[in-house]
Amino acid sequence: MPTKYCPECGARRDVEEMARQRIFSQRERVGRGGTAGSYRKAPKPKRKLSAWNKYVKANAKKPRFRLRSGAPNLKKLGVAFRKTPAGRKKRR
Repeated sequence: MPTKYCPECGARRDVEEMARQRIFSQRERVGRGGTAGSYRKAPKPKRKLSAWNKYVKANAKKPRFRLRSGAPNLKKLGVAFRKTPAGRKKRR
């Protein structure tokens, strides 16, 4: 943990300067090219949403698919999804 005072002259260090130094040292540690010595892993690509997930994401906020408590009514969503072409595909 860095001190708030300069070890050489004893003068008070600026808090913003300390923050800048901390950020700079973290950047050096990680490296830009993702070399073998970096600490961060490469981010995984996100999985594609299924047809059901896409349907729920698009329709869960609609009032006809909401319960009085505000939660989505999954039973109604399921019935409506099975009437769509994507929902019929799964049943074959």
